Amino acid sequence: MSIKVSDDYLVGFVEGEGMFYIGVVPSKETKTGWQVIYFFKVSQNPSGKVVLDQLKQRLGCGYIKMNSQTDLTDKSLAYVVRDLPSLMEKIIPFFEDKLVIKRSNFDKFKKVLELVYKKDHLFKNGIKEILDIAYSMNTQKRRVGKEEILKAYTN
Repeated sequence: MSIKVSDDYLVGFVEGEGMFYIGVVPSKETKTGWQVIYFFKVSQNPSGKVVLDQLKQRLGCGYIKMNSQTDLTDKSLAYVVRDLPSLMEKIIPFFEDKLVIKRSNFDKFKKVLELVYKKDHLFKNGIKEILDIAYSMNTQKRRVGKEEILKAYTN
């Protein structure tokens, strides 16, 4: 069965089930020991896979995977986009000026991607701005304080 859904439907779906995520995580592969991660994700139970497929097809990027790699009882799926070019060239333009509920987080997400694109995240001022933005996007407690991360940056 082939179903075609409108862009407005997809935007509304993302308003309810999507997230624009920014984090700073430990990394053995970077000079500072920290890495900025970013992704767009939409989760849905298996019966909603058709909508995830439509979103992937419409945006022309990303992949669909099991939502949880550790919780075997979680059967939900996730559509995920992680690569910077796809996020900047496809995700940002698609959602620009369309979101209501997630507008603030979207704007913050977009700002962080711009900072990363300009390589500002490699310097103390840039990572501080990214940390301030990232820590304002999510109300759950972060495992690592901003100060601990900033200690790794000398410039």
